[in-house]
Amino acid sequence: MSHQISQHQASSGPTQLQLVTFEVAGEEFAVDILAVQEINRMMDLTRVPQSPPEVEGVINLRGKIIPVLDLRKRFGFPTTERGEDTRIVVVEVQGRVLGFLVDKVHEVLRISSEIVEPAPAMVCSINADFIAGVGKLNDRLLILLDLQKLFGSAALGAAVAAAA
Repeated sequence: MSHQISQHQASSGPTQLQLVTFEVAGEEFAVDILAVQEINRMMDLTRVPQSPPEVEGVINLRGKIIPVLDLRKRFGFPTTERGEDTRIVVVEVQGRVLGFLVDKVHEVLRISSEIVEPAPAMVCSINADFIAGVGKLNDRLLILLDLQKLFGSAALGAAVAAAA
């Protein structure tokens, strides 16, 4: 399991993971709650000329310019119109703050690390390198994302350059 997912040890219980869950193109994903700074309703994005396709633009969040990436584009999913449930999840990755668009935020969830397994080769249509693991929760499959790999050097560099 990736070091990206926080583990909180109860005094006598199994290791717990605290996650924010959200939906992109009908798939349910999760990220470590400790990486999430805030979740915002959709706001006006300022386009940045000549930025990579997945960089939707930048937002001004309390005086700080933050690049916003579209997870649909990053994953290679078809794009759709943004709806009233569209959110910008603001995270910190490698010491830098960025946002990413999701179709809908579901919940904050605490699960046992015992139900998380390494990602099978074909769990969904996204790059397996982006997946930290898969959690089986009742009738749901939660795809745990590795933010370090998802927004690693190249993508993060492009997003930061766009915001500069």
